[in-house]
Amino acid sequence: MITIRKELARDIEAREALLDLAFGDTRFQKASERLREGRLPATALAFIASDRGHIVGTARLWNVSAGPSRPALLLGPVAVHPDFRRRGLGGALVERSLDDARRLGHRAVLLVGDAPYYGRFGFSSGLTGGLWLPGQYDASRFLALELQPGALTSAQGLVSPTGRPAPKLPLGALVARLGRTTPLAARAA
Repeated sequence: MITIRKELARDIEAREALLDLAFGDTRFQKASERLREGRLPATALAFIASDRGHIVGTARLWNVSAGPSRPALLLGPVAVHPDFRRRGLGGALVERSLDDARRLGHRAVLLVGDAPYYGRFGFSSGLTGGLWLPGQYDASRFLALELQPGALTSAQGLVSPTGRPAPKLPLGALVARLGRTTPLAARAA
């Protein structure tokens, strides 16, 4: 039986392995990653889907500013293990994320993703025209959803990270992570 619950510290390694499987090294090159790196997800807004103790899905929300002084959240990455796709699990993770964000009083959510998929949750590119992300991205995939009407009205400017800084990794852990997620280790060998 699949359950969706809040992410715990013990889930980190399995979550990272799932993200590597789902997106590969390219996930670290995306514009949305510039908003996540060095930060922790928004408090109480990181979720895991598990099947008999195995992590099969993940969704996280991050604190950002949609232009100067306009708080918002960034959704992503959302990933589901290939063996569990096409069962509605990704949608369930998105719905849980949005429901909890609403309940906690957040006003807007941004993401970079597939417009037809995220459109069913109310996301559109119509609210992001005056906003831009750090780095390169496809503007047709830069989407937003207002959890409270008017939250993004006239929003303009660079989307910037505002969340809590992540603790610094010891050098050994950082080198191990680089070796796992990039071709750097292959070149060094």
